[in-house]
Amino acid sequence: MKQSILVRFTVIFIGLMAAILLGIWGANNWMLEGYYVNQKIDALELAYSKLNELVMEKREVGESLGEEFTNGINGQEQTEIIELLRSLNDQYNITILIVDSFTSQPIAASTRDIKFMLDRAFQYMLGHNNPRTEIIMEGDSYTIQKSFDIRSKSFYLESWGYYSDNRTIFIMSIPLASIRESVQLSNRFLIYVGIAAMALGSVIMYFTMKRVTSPILRLSEISERMSHLDFEAKYQGNSQDEIGILGNSMNALSDKLKETIGELKSANNELLRDIEEKNQIDEMRQEFIANVSHELKTPIALIQGYAEGLTEGMAEEKESRDYYCEVIMDEANKMNKMVRQLLTLNALESGNDQASMERFDLVDLIKGVLVSTKILIEQKEAVILFSGDHPVYVWADEFKIEEVITNYVSNALNHLSGEKRIEITIEEMEETVKVNVKNTGDPIPVQDLPNIWTKFYKVDKARTRAYGGSGIGLSIVKAVMDSHHKECGVENEKDGVKFWFTLDSKA
Repeated sequence: MKQSILVRFTVIFIGLMAAILLGIWGANNWMLEGYYVNQKIDALELAYSKLNELVMEKREVGESLGEEFTNGINGQEQTEIIELLRSLNDQYNITILIVDSFTSQPIAASTRDIKFMLDRAFQYMLGHNNPRTEIIMEGDSYTIQKSFDIRSKSFYLESWGYYSDNRTIFIMSIPLASIRESVQLSNRFLIYVGIAAMALGSVIMYFTMKRVTSPILRLSEISERMSHLDFEAKYQGNSQDEIGILGNSMNALSDKLKETIGELKSANNELLRDIEEKNQIDEMRQEFIANVSHELKTPIALIQGYAEGLTEGMAEEKESRDYYCEVIMDEANKMNKMVRQLLTLNALESGNDQASMERFDLVDLIKGVLVSTKILIEQKEAVILFSGDHPVYVWADEFKIEEVITNYVSNALNHLSGEKRIEITIEEMEETVKVNVKNTGDPIPVQDLPNIWTKFYKVDKARTRAYGGSGIGLSIVKAVMDSHHKECGVENEKDGVKFWFTLDSKA
């Protein structure tokens, strides 16, 4: 079970207060009376000393202590013995009786019950003590004892004996009943005050400790959030004590953990990207090997078959031999063309074949490509529409752009149908030009449009094989345009397909 520090400190405080109050109560109950008796014994000794000094002074000057007391009682003068007796009675509650041992008559007294005290004095002188009397101190000329009074049924502290003149007898008495009552009153008062002090102290302790434990609970909450990788919570206290130092340390730890975990996540993401790139490279390598193997398998098989036929004398006639040789040469040319295209594409993708920028007439370049493909155009019975009536200058690598246009035109010728029309247009804009090559024919399936720029991808494999395509031409186009940091694309139109690319018209 979870215990709160606030509750524990409050309980400890209450227990400590209770222990202190119990200790004080025990000290009052068992030690206060003894302490009080010792104080009263000291008072009796002091009273004896002062009265003995006064008696001896009066004896030396030949005066009578009794006459002085009688004059004071009659109001004739304020005598020294009257003042001393009154002072001792008022200050220490001491009742005193002084007796002349020769006449057995009282000389001075601070009590009205003179006969009772006189009888007790002579009783003590004769050695007739009450059985419940306890001797506390016994000197040469006086005795201090604890006596029980049958009349009041209470204990008294008494001192009796002679003064130094060996004539004057005295007896002094202090009631002890008041000390017991004082102890009881003190204990009751202590209980009331203790309960009030404990209640008030507990409330004060609770709220004081709450101010101390609140930041601790806040730090606990922050640490809990940090354990769940939430580093936004911060300690807001501004105290300079140990809790404030701990809070600032936790803030610094939170920031450091946030930074470190961020770095770890970045490193992890980078590692995942590297792994993904490696996997992609492996997949591309496997796919490349599979595609190349597939593309070379057919021409190699044809070459091998026809070569074996020639070796085995299957073509004895010149016409047959020429046919076999033409097939072998045609397939060899296709392989040679594919290898050259692969080398070109590899150089472009690896960045080894950088574009050499120059300014040239794009219209003149397109016309040159059309002239070089004139025989193929005639074989396909294609209609070429190109209105290059004025020069259009662009900034690019002329040789690579020629290859792009050649690939677009060849691709258009190989996919002609319907009207067999190819339209080449140039759109001039402020800083760029856009070249469009459109051919009539079947549209490209929508799902194939994003993939036609991928190496060895063929929308119609049978048709591509028929004209000797390898699926690399458009990949070269994309690589060339990427090296120029320009765009290229394809769009289906209602009567055919349009390929396009852009170039800068200004440096």
